[in-house]
Amino acid sequence: MSLLFQPLTIRNITLKNRITVSPMCQYSCIDGFATDWHLVHLGSRAVGGAGLIIQEASAVSPEGRISPGDLGIWKDEHILPLKRINEFIVSQGSVPGIQLAHAGRKASHDVPWNGGKFLPEDKGGWQTLAPSAIPFNEGDTVPTEMTVADIRQCTTDFITAAQRAMEAGYQVIEIHGAHGYLFNEFLSPISNKRSDDYGGSFANRCKFLLEVVHATRKVIGYNIPLFVRISATDWVEGGWNEDDSVQLAKLLKGASVDLIDCSTGGNSRQQKIPLAPLYQVPYAEKLRKEAEILTGAVGMITTALEAEAILHNGQADLVIFARQLLRDPYFAFHAAKELGAEIKWPVQYERAK
Repeated sequence: MSLLFQPLTIRNITLKNRITVSPMCQYSCIDGFATDWHLVHLGSRAVGGAGLIIQEASAVSPEGRISPGDLGIWKDEHILPLKRINEFIVSQGSVPGIQLAHAGRKASHDVPWNGGKFLPEDKGGWQTLAPSAIPFNEGDTVPTEMTVADIRQCTTDFITAAQRAMEAGYQVIEIHGAHGYLFNEFLSPISNKRSDDYGGSFANRCKFLLEVVHATRKVIGYNIPLFVRISATDWVEGGWNEDDSVQLAKLLKGASVDLIDCSTGGNSRQQKIPLAPLYQVPYAEKLRKEAEILTGAVGMITTALEAEAILHNGQADLVIFARQLLRDPYFAFHAAKELGAEIKWPVQYERAK
């Protein structure tokens, strides 16, 4: 039987297959509210047979948005449209997940199709926050170095966002600790130059993320899977690396995290990424074996055979598709046919099976 179409149970949640929709920003909100675009976008992937659908990075505070078009979960009014989407996803036999996020120093940018440039406050942007007053790009406004009070407030923002996520019906929670956003900034010595309890040593740089993980687990209870996405390497000499990631994964496992979503990069303009199909899969494999934790592989995975091989070789437990599922919402149908797996189609589409 195809491994890609074998169920996976994590805590009290069973995924019908190992195909996961990666959280992909749509930059299509006003004031953080989900729209019909999100219903159709996410709903199409549920109709198309994905086992787990992780909603795009959802800001826990207005200043945590990448752009003014980001999805939000910082106020109660955001819950209702999200709940509608999740009810539809569940009706199709898929599991709805959400990625809780804060963009840190990479916040306050325009949407990609307008160039994605930094937005100063007089152009509709806002003051950014970071572990240290170091901008990501030359010419960006220098971020405000977070005080301990700021860190405490941000932790509270994640807690209340997790509470809202539960009310909205999410069945998997992922914390975004990758791609140069806030937690990645704290983890990496490139962007964290603090001299207090949240900087300096490896343990101190991990402290903020671990505090939020512990707090989130208390909110969601012990029946809901908790994932963390990390950048397994900065791709920069002297930066965060794969051995750091193994150590972090062990700490996260001890904090009741169930799966590490293994991406890379995004925290430095000096990064040198050897882009190629499956280029990030070895990191998922390394963490899975050395930290003995479930992992998800992501990054330029485009075919059913590639996904099947990842699982067959023991490199990951989930295969997380991004652009391929933008190109083909019905990838699961086509993959099942290619791999000889029998899967359930929506009754409305059975005549095309």
